[in-house]
Amino acid sequence: MPDLPVETWDLSRKFGEFTAVDRVNLQIRSGEVCGFLGPNGAGKSTSIRLLCGILEPSSGSGRVLGYDLKTESEKIKTRIGYMSQKFSLYDDLTVRENLDFFAGLYRIPYRERRQKVDEMIALAGLQEREKQLVATLSPGFRQRLALGSAIISEPDLLFLDEPTSGVSPSSRRAFFNLIQELAAGGTTVIVSTHFMDEAERCDRIAFFNQGRLLALDSPDRLKNSVIEGVLLEIELPDPLQQSAFIQSLPYVKECSVYGLRLHVLVESYEAAALLEEATGIQPLPITPSLDDVFVALARKKEREENDEPDFCRN
Repeated sequence: MPDLPVETWDLSRKFGEFTAVDRVNLQIRSGEVCGFLGPNGAGKSTSIRLLCGILEPSSGSGRVLGYDLKTESEKIKTRIGYMSQKFSLYDDLTVRENLDFFAGLYRIPYRERRQKVDEMIALAGLQEREKQLVATLSPGFRQRLALGSAIISEPDLLFLDEPTSGVSPSSRRAFFNLIQELAAGGTTVIVSTHFMDEAERCDRIAFFNQGRLLALDSPDRLKNSVIEGVLLEIELPDPLQQSAFIQSLPYVKECSVYGLRLHVLVESYEAAALLEEATGIQPLPITPSLDDVFVALARKKEREENDEPDFCRN
């Protein structure tokens, strides 16, 4: 497998006049778990479908596992695994029968099929449910079965499009443990998510917004490089109403509402003291979250497009 199993250059996709993916440049490393993170409509799922060869690019280019996205998409499909949020399973078949069916679709020789199915059942922790009808499985176990079906062909590259939507937090954690096991075994994994706890467990994160790739780096590096200044949390009785006032203060760089709290980015600890004087409430220094990183990236991009200086505020 190439050292960079995924590379794209100005990859774009339009639907009519709407640009879903806008000049995305990616380099995904072999054996890493890369998270695609962003709000609904950010371009995560469309990017994955482009990389899988399901959609054709409107412009730009790319290579997946050494194959050209435009001219060799069918070859790409034979080397990857793909699991969408609504992965199709057959409710009237058992766990084992579903896996056997997908093994047949991938043309795994019959003499090897039983062993492969056994391996997937063990990996997914479904040994006690292999004879159970899929219709009776909980969402968490259906999800594990879907993953087993997607990787039964031992793909070099696995795409997971919001695979943990609609399942419990404990099931999500167990599922992500499986993903990290696969990566430790050499599989490259690209997973789209809107759960920050999952993104924290990725080797690197690609932040998407409005079809653009805003940043690609490890969670820690993003927090350390994107957030410039001191991040404070302040609790107010009406944070939405107070946010405009706080944002107008000359030493405040960013201000975002999080429930009953405000996250306020200031230039220095001296500015934190000024904020306390202005509000009468002591702000608490906090470690930036990936939410804070995304807000900072999105606003920076907006300022660049509006040709505004970095210190300009809304």
